Parts: sequence; structure tokens; C-alpha cells
Amino acid sequence: MLLTVEEKQVRPAQTSQLMKALVFRGPNQIRVEEVPIPQPGPGEAVIRVTLTTICGTDLHILKGEYPVQPGLVIGHEPVGVIHELGVGVTGYKVGDRVLVGAITPCGQCLECLRGDWSQCGGPIGGWKFGNTINGSQAQYLLVPAAQANLAKIPDDLRDEQVVLLADIASTGISAAESANVKIGDIVAVFAQGPIGLCATAGAKLKGASLVIGVESDPFRAQMARKMGADVVLDFQKCDAVAEIKKLTGGKGVDVAIEALGTQATFESALRVLRAGGTLSSLGVYSGKLAIPLEPFAAGLGNHKIITTLCPGGKERMQRLMELVRHGRLDLTPMLTHTFALENIVEAYKLFGERRDNVIKVAIKPF
Repeated sequence: MLLTVEEKQVRPAQTSQLMKALVFRGPNQIRVEEVPIPQPGPGEAVIRVTLTTICGTDLHILKGEYPVQPGLVIGHEPVGVIHELGVGVTGYKVGDRVLVGAITPCGQCLECLRGDWSQCGGPIGGWKFGNTINGSQAQYLLVPAAQANLAKIPDDLRDEQVVLLADIASTGISAAESANVKIGDIVAVFAQGPIGLCATAGAKLKGASLVIGVESDPFRAQMARKMGADVVLDFQKCDAVAEIKKLTGGKGVDVAIEALGTQATFESALRVLRAGGTLSSLGVYSGKLAIPLEPFAAGLGNHKIITTLCPGGKERMQRLMELVRHGRLDLTPMLTHTFALENIVEAYKLFGERRDNVIKVAIKPF
């Protein structure tokens, strides 16, 4: 049967039916295996992954703190090249370089039409990669709702410049956006891991006059200053809550961002808020989370507590790439280590143990 030019673009010949991928087999059990290369259905695409990373959420999955099905390929921060297009996907061609957000909204459901992209189809439904479908720590990746989620990468941007936009940059910046940080606001960011560093950058981008980071690791404290923190407090050497109160003349901050997901950091973030201030929570919590009555003013202090799941979709990714293109955002210093896919288990160990001043680990599947 002869194929048209369009059909050849949609259905290129494949040289292999198997690919390498990191597979979750149960708590503390991951290994690189050979699995079938995915095939796109209508409205879907398959990309050849050229760069991906390991996320803190992947560690929660590995430890069994966030449940996913054994046999799932995990990971959710993909950059790649279009390998195959399903029927109905227009405006793209095989070979296009693309960034795909960790959140892949369909753009058609009630939640998407309301603007709640990350909640596509229901609670946390926008997060599919490495959660409900196979993820990006693999050589190839099936992208659902491709028309809504393939963001073309400008020729003048490298993979390393955009890969962190897929999740942590979108997530971190969203903390300031959801909290409605205004020009001149004072913002405190608790924990300067990858998400917290991007939250620090986001607060600066939104016009905060003073950004206070809280972090005990000297290397991460240094990175926080590079990302836009004006002051970094080491909570192991001082009472960070008391120091933040001093810096704000006793009033407290306009916005406190919690970027770790522990009771201690959540409570500290609440204690530094001014009356009517906003706690913007990004941490992934496991177990119970309690709200102390005193800093919460018994529920009468006009405080707001906001949670945000990483915004996704191609328009979001394109906006973030424009920040990078015009020199407003540079996350490449956060890519401190690079591993080949076949060595990803070793990379997980390094990342999980926070050795060698690791911030983010880049993974190259080929």
C-alpha cells in the first residue's frame, strides 16, 4: 500500500519495537527494563525523549509515600523530538523539538474549561505522566491530548534551558501567582530545594521588594541568592520565624511559600504571616497536617491558605520559554549533575541522599 506524504509523517517506519525505561516495581524497587515503544492513538503523539530529570515527587513514589501502580514508567519532565503523530494532530511534524509540561490537560473537560488545567478530569487529574500513565524516564513517551500539550522549542534555546520549565519552574512560579504577589510585597520561601528555588525566582519575577529564603544547606543558600533571594536565613543557626518578624518590623510577610511538605515548615510559614497574609503551599504532604490555632488567630485573622498543582499545557510552557529567551529566567545552574538513563538508579540514590551538592539531575536517554 502506498502512503501519502502526510501519512508518512504520521506513521514513520520504526527501527525497534523496544526501548529502555525506568520501571517502578514497588516501594524502593526501580530498575531499567526493556518495554515496548508506545504507539499513538488519535490525538496523541510519541516523542523521542532527549532530556528529562528526577523530581522530588519521584522520590515520594519510590519510597511508597505516593502510591502508583507497580509496572509504571515514572518521571514527568520531558523534552524531546516528535517521533510519531496520531491521527488528528495538526500543526506539527515529525522531528519538531518540543517541551511537554508535567501536567497534560485535555482542554475540553469541565475542569479545563473552568481554567483548572491541573485538575483535568477531576482531582489531580492533569498529572498523568508517571502517575496514571507511563512517564518520561524512558527513551520514548506517549503524549496524550498532544494538540494541547506539545510546545515547540525555539531554535535558539537548548534542551538544558527548558527542561526544568516542565514542572519545577511552572510549579515554583505558580506559588507567587496563586498567592497574588503584588509589587512591593515581602515574601518568605521556606526550603530552597528545586521547587523552593523556583518559587524564589517566581516571587522576584512578580515584583516582590524583599524575598527571604529559609535554608540550612550552604550550597542551596548560595543558589537561592542566585535565584533572587535578598536574605537567606539558616534555621539551624537562628530562629527563622523571629528573624523574619524583625525584618518586617514585627508585622510579618505578605506571602509565605511552603516548599517542602512538612509540618514544621508549614507551621513556620503560618507563623510569619501578617494579618490577612497568604500561605502558598507547594509541598507534597504525607501523613496528617495540623494547623496550630495561635498563628492562625483561631481562624479569625483573614489568612488565606492556597495550594497549587503545577500549571501545564502548551501555552503555559510557551510563556515560560519566552521568559528564558529574553533573559528573565535562567535555571541552568540548577542542573548540577547529568546521568545516562542506564545509570538512573545511581542518580536516584545521589538525588535522594542529597550528596555532592546536588540540586537537579539531568537524565539523557540516548
